[in-house]
Amino acid sequence: MADARPGVTPGRPPVLFPLFAGVETLPGVGPRAAEAFAQMGMTRLRDLILNLPHSGIRRRRIAHLADAIPPEIVTVTITVQRHSQPTAKGRPWRVHCSDGRTDLQLVFFHPRKGWIESQLPVGERRLVSGKIELFDGMPQMVHPDHIGPEGSEPPPDFEPVYPLSGRLTQGVVHKAAQVALTRLPEAEEWIDPALVAREGWPGWAEALHRAHAPTGPANLSSTDPARARLAYDELFAHQMTLALLRRDRRKQAGQVTQGSGDLRDKVLAGLPWPPTDAQRRAVEEIAADLASPRRMNRLLQGDVGAGKTLVAFLALLIAVEAGGQGVLMAPTEILARQHFRALEPLAQLAGIRLEALTGRDKGDARTNILTDLAEGRIDILVGTHAVIQKTVEFRDLRLAVVDEQHRFGVNQRMELVAKGGHLPPDMLVMTATPIPRSLALAQFGDMDLSVLDEKPAGRQPIRTTVIPDSRMGEVVEHLARAISAGARAYWVCPLVEESEAVSLTAAEARFQELRARFGEQVRLIHGQMPADERDTAMADFAAGRANILVATTVIEVGVDVPEATIMVIERAESFGLAQLHQLRGRVGRGSGASSCLLMYHEPLSETGRRRLSILRETEDGFRIAEEDLAMRGAGDVIGTAQSGLPRFRIADLERQSGLMALARKDARSFLERDPEMASERGRAVRLLLWLMEQDRAIRLINSG
Repeated sequence: MADARPGVTPGRPPVLFPLFAGVETLPGVGPRAAEAFAQMGMTRLRDLILNLPHSGIRRRRIAHLADAIPPEIVTVTITVQRHSQPTAKGRPWRVHCSDGRTDLQLVFFHPRKGWIESQLPVGERRLVSGKIELFDGMPQMVHPDHIGPEGSEPPPDFEPVYPLSGRLTQGVVHKAAQVALTRLPEAEEWIDPALVAREGWPGWAEALHRAHAPTGPANLSSTDPARARLAYDELFAHQMTLALLRRDRRKQAGQVTQGSGDLRDKVLAGLPWPPTDAQRRAVEEIAADLASPRRMNRLLQGDVGAGKTLVAFLALLIAVEAGGQGVLMAPTEILARQHFRALEPLAQLAGIRLEALTGRDKGDARTNILTDLAEGRIDILVGTHAVIQKTVEFRDLRLAVVDEQHRFGVNQRMELVAKGGHLPPDMLVMTATPIPRSLALAQFGDMDLSVLDEKPAGRQPIRTTVIPDSRMGEVVEHLARAISAGARAYWVCPLVEESEAVSLTAAEARFQELRARFGEQVRLIHGQMPADERDTAMADFAAGRANILVATTVIEVGVDVPEATIMVIERAESFGLAQLHQLRGRVGRGSGASSCLLMYHEPLSETGRRRLSILRETEDGFRIAEEDLAMRGAGDVIGTAQSGLPRFRIADLERQSGLMALARKDARSFLERDPEMASERGRAVRLLLWLMEQDRAIRLINSG
């Protein structure tokens, strides 16, 4: 029969049972408080101890009311003189007090008569603490935080403040946390002792006690030794999971795919300029992975215009050289068609068959592609998630390339892997979004990483200008001169249609205005258009039948028209830094000098000003990504809900990125030294993984 005790889960160490008991088992936590805790994601004692104060209140103890400097939070002893009950509804109850020299009014709204008279009996001395303010020249304290008899224990000089929800009060949360801390188990150290000594970190239990009892603002900082240690615990547990996942994947048999190099040589010989050192290095890393009997799981990360598509194509050619097939999966139809068009000339150079498959392909055309694919007559398939439908079968799929990985769920990637038949294909994931190192380690720490940090020869620098939209007329005139000289331009608008909530210019309206000025030279493209209309507009722009493309952020990634040299972004301050960088990267792709115009609406906020000035200063996507992280936070930068980015309770990826790199290194070296996790530290690390609920890691350990 299963054990029904609170906190008991099969396999969980009994020493942790008390921390996994429900918060309702604590004194003073009734059903309402438990419900309010649950709203904050805190249902067990473990959650309470990891819920640290986010700020604090400094209280000054004073001997006399005259020493107070209103408005100020003080603790003082007074004598209760009389009560003034409210004379009309909505009026407060006032308690007149004095310290013998100066008067003080304590003000209460809606108090119960019995309660207030028992708390503050006339003639008694009381210790009170709260904010003193002046009202009509009279010192008053509205709803004191603390009332107690003279000589009782005063509140601390620096009081922790916790996040609240529902009807929770600071007192209830503080008391619950303090009781939860008494249930901490004895635990051996799971962090490398040399690292603990070097950083001057306290032990786990001491760190928790200290973090819940800050004595000043410095103890609330992410650099405080107790907080840094607790953050490291979270990051280390997460990186242990990724290290175990990586080890597990490396155990998986992969297909040995070794190419002759013939097809790659044909493509390289036909290119206008040689690949960069970074591209060569990435191809070599991928080729070594493909030739290994272990399955590849590699992330190819590159800045805008760093040439990821060429690297991916050369990798797919290795699969074809070895007698297999490859697939490239993109998140949108526009991007899939774009990849297909970009790869067609390269496929011709190599003399191989490349086909595209999206949801739009129907009837005989689709049937023919599926038949040829299953019989091995198609070498490389490019498509959307349509390529993972059950009807799609490959004869010998060796390599799957997934573009813009964060837009695909884990299940979709697994379905793609299942297309490999008896052995799963090697997996190469690409992202055009430069990701700050700490986020890359958090999100892709189980993968090997190839970074393209150089731009191919022939790429032009982009001149970036920032101007207010009050100068719209000048911009249009400048555009007219450039168009008459043969230029092509993107004009990006933030929204598709007018929104009352956000007064941003709509793409539809801007298109009509520019059409009135430039006639048939203007096309419109946005995500809500039928796919064939989008393709037609895109094709007209790419072929030069149109010179201005009004668009929403649907062109953010992948759109490649080398002849386009002007990018106008309206209401630029409403975009994220990384998004602006992606949009700017749509120009500067050919031999012509390119420019990007960032138009903003006044008044510009300090954040908006900083964002636009960073973009004007640099084209380095990795520096921009770090700035974006510092300004917006991890969740906004990646879009946490779909990113697979873990939600840390204590660790702060913006301010503690160094700890993440340290945790990754520690986790990997620990597993190399103690693969079975059988040492004393190994047993402690297992306890940490249970405590941090790293279920995947626990399953991997238990399965051997």
